[in-house]
Amino acid sequence: MNDAADIAIVGGGAAGLAAAIFAAQAAPTGSRIVIVDGARTLGAKILVSGGGRCNVTHHVVTPDDFNGSRNVVRNVLAAFDVAATVRWFNSMGVELKREDTGKLFPVTDSARTVLNALLGRCRELGVAILTGTPVRSIERATEMGGRGSRRAEAHSNNPARQEPRPPDGRSSTSFCVHHANGTLMAQRVIVTTGGRSLPRSGSDGSGWEIVRALGHTVTDTHPALVPLVLDPTMFHAEVSGISHEAALSTFIDGKRIDCRTGSLLWTHFGISGPVAMDASRHWVVAKETGKRPEMRCNYLPPGGFEDVDPWLLGQASARPRTSVVSAIAQRLPERIAAAIVTHTNIDPATTLGQLSRESRRALAHALTDLPLPVAGPRGWNYAEVTAGGVPLAEIDYRTMHSRKVPGLHLAGEILDCDGRIGGFNFQWAWATGYLAGTAAAKSL
Repeated sequence: MNDAADIAIVGGGAAGLAAAIFAAQAAPTGSRIVIVDGARTLGAKILVSGGGRCNVTHHVVTPDDFNGSRNVVRNVLAAFDVAATVRWFNSMGVELKREDTGKLFPVTDSARTVLNALLGRCRELGVAILTGTPVRSIERATEMGGRGSRRAEAHSNNPARQEPRPPDGRSSTSFCVHHANGTLMAQRVIVTTGGRSLPRSGSDGSGWEIVRALGHTVTDTHPALVPLVLDPTMFHAEVSGISHEAALSTFIDGKRIDCRTGSLLWTHFGISGPVAMDASRHWVVAKETGKRPEMRCNYLPPGGFEDVDPWLLGQASARPRTSVVSAIAQRLPERIAAAIVTHTNIDPATTLGQLSRESRRALAHALTDLPLPVAGPRGWNYAEVTAGGVPLAEIDYRTMHSRKVPGLHLAGEILDCDGRIGGFNFQWAWATGYLAGTAAAKSL
């Protein structure tokens, strides 16, 4: 099957759906917008995000919430901010609510509400969606010796359909999007194929090969926002299911490169929860680039050894017959307290009065600076986002237009920009989709 469109959007995830909607709203009357995606149904990542509730954005989003060129990120976020996102979803009938964490969810607590709204808006605007249609490659029509326009006309399955005609002075068809079922000719192409995270949703990294063949570069890519697996020697299996506030620090050669505080969840395989997911990127990137990262945990932030050691000493003076575990359990879940005490080679039945100076100091160090034996990330199947991608320097942040390929725009996770957990990556998808879709439409 061969077909033609004014704008082809390769990838129907969050960024792709946003780009399609904004393109359709800004394009000249009669323009044809087509989404092409390899999945049989769209929105798998949207449906599983936020525990099935879809964390649409965060009430405060800043460039510091992202890993990527600060200047580019700042300008992209300014072009389509959180307030714009809220208004946009309201216009589609999706009311958002802010939770104590600052995350914004649909009031229905259902990700299906978000996906249905996006798909419904696409239908209202006449956006064509080709599912089960994986794209193999994208070819610039000019590289075909000017044959692109004639080929689309000669091979179209619908003789009644006219090839899109841009204003005078513009080239006709710019791209041939070759997919599993034929070729789609398009004046403009927006690539929103995502990265490699959650490959079961359809993200396999193939988009990078497509844009690389067109002249773009792609940085090394790594799983990010991913749970971490700990060595079996750690006590994580004993406390699986328990969560508490903690600070995780990542070090390389003794130098701390990242530190963050949040909820830590212990699991049967290691650690998860917001703080571990956010910290994972820094450990993984360091490890996969040949460095030797170390992760340390402070169970009682923001205090350090100099705060906790005097506290233990004071507790021993005031309550000498209280067990060490009971004392720590005032500030941590009891099972965590018992695990740390045992891990420090202290008998859990030991009272504060029996605790030697050496053991007390060792315990204070364990509570504030305990090394975590990270074996590695849990893998791409559990990563929520990709670190790495097409460098932001290769796109114009005002339009998401490629600086390498005229007529090509990129948006979403395919770019080298990843945010922390909490709706930030969705905000990046909506913002880049807005810029790419609007700019591509206005260039017709």
